[in-house]
Amino acid sequence: MEEIIKKILLDNINQPIVQVEGGEAKYTIKITSDAFLDKTIIERHKMVYALLDKYIKSGEIHALTIKAMTINENK
Repeated sequence: MEEIIKKILLDNINQPIVQVEGGEAKYTIKITSDAFLDKTIIERHKMVYALLDKYIKSGEIHALTIKAMTINENK
């Protein structure tokens, strides 16, 4: 599941740097992209949740911890 999450984020968010860790339906995502510029934390999380919605609804992802930041915030 970690690789599936990573691929979805890499394919759908502009030039991201992605780290995914976890298992047993509980994952931590650290994602850096300027796609998050001028977005609130909630808006950033909604972007990630929307991409993973299918897996959340199926129960394959039960809990997500998301750290979404811009390139400058990650320096």
